[in-house]
Amino acid sequence: MLRVGLTGGIGAGKSAVARRLAERGAVIIDADLLAREVVEPGTDGLAEIVEVFGTGVLTPEGALDRPALGARVFGDEAARRRLEKIIHPRVRERTAALTRSAAPDSIVVNDVPLLVETGLASSYHLVIVVMADREVRVERLTRLRGLSPAEAAARIDAQTDDASRRAAADVVLTNEDDLESLHARVDALWRDRIVEFERNIRCGRSAPRSPEARIVAADPEWPFAAARLIARLRHGLGDGHDVQHVGPTAVPGRPARDLIDLMIGVRTLAEADGLAGRLGELGFPVRPGEWSERAGGGPAGAGGTWPKRVHGYADPGYRVDLHLRVVGSPGWRFALLMRDYLRAVPEGAEHADLARAADDWASSTGWQPS
Repeated sequence: MLRVGLTGGIGAGKSAVARRLAERGAVIIDADLLAREVVEPGTDGLAEIVEVFGTGVLTPEGALDRPALGARVFGDEAARRRLEKIIHPRVRERTAALTRSAAPDSIVVNDVPLLVETGLASSYHLVIVVMADREVRVERLTRLRGLSPAEAAARIDAQTDDASRRAAADVVLTNEDDLESLHARVDALWRDRIVEFERNIRCGRSAPRSPEARIVAADPEWPFAAARLIARLRHGLGDGHDVQHVGPTAVPGRPARDLIDLMIGVRTLAEADGLAGRLGELGFPVRPGEWSERAGGGPAGAGGTWPKRVHGYADPGYRVDLHLRVVGSPGWRFALLMRDYLRAVPEGAEHADLARAADDWASSTGWQPS
């Protein structure tokens, strides 16, 4: 099963994307719809709202008077947070139940307006953010929802900013032209990435990795991609697992292969093997046979080998190697030392004996692995 988080600012067109994904075969779980269901008449959610905000938020028929409740919480941060504590846990519980009931090969899309604001991005295999310029969104809200320009602007400003959404996004879908163009982008994403991602997870395999070691210019997206993947691993594995971005793409401004190297520190290789199943569920299957590396990064036969475990990534939109190394081992230390040395001394990459230069730097600065 592939779990996809779908979000976007008000007026960006998230609902149009959700409808198209449903047409392609996705199971859509609409958080807004669930938020209404959990406070319907007779629910304990509605009872708690009345207990907190009073009977003035009810209609004469006993249903939730949404405009009245909105007037109570809009602009009142404390009141809004009290309301969220009532609704959000119930929505999450209902979402989990619906996800469990889906078929094992399903692509489950959670349509969540406040996905970034509520810190849920790391709980999905993939996060899609629908984006549109502010002017386009204001025009849509005034034309389609009858809001005044000032009201539309206030709704937009009440949500998180576009930069935060982009940082959380594995995929950004721009929606500023016609519906046909949006559908074409959604269809391409479904065909070229989402379907393959789900199949790879279900089959326990990584996305194909090109054998070419082509060096490309430094990409400012690398640290953001690494941060998203690290957050996913930490969320999925729980506390106590140290996950770090290592390798050439962890050095800002340095040309490198377009490959994100991540590292998990473990106490033993047996512990690493014990994590294999859970990592596979998170989208990081084992790369069979890649159980060691050349010591010090030198030529074959020079210095022997260091044992480790390597996992790939099932998402064809990323190129990732996940290394599991024993904390305190030479390979673990070397990965951290090279990253920190090249961050501190970028010109050190040109040194004829890079490993020795890094060791000398560590000795002179008192560097210790983080």
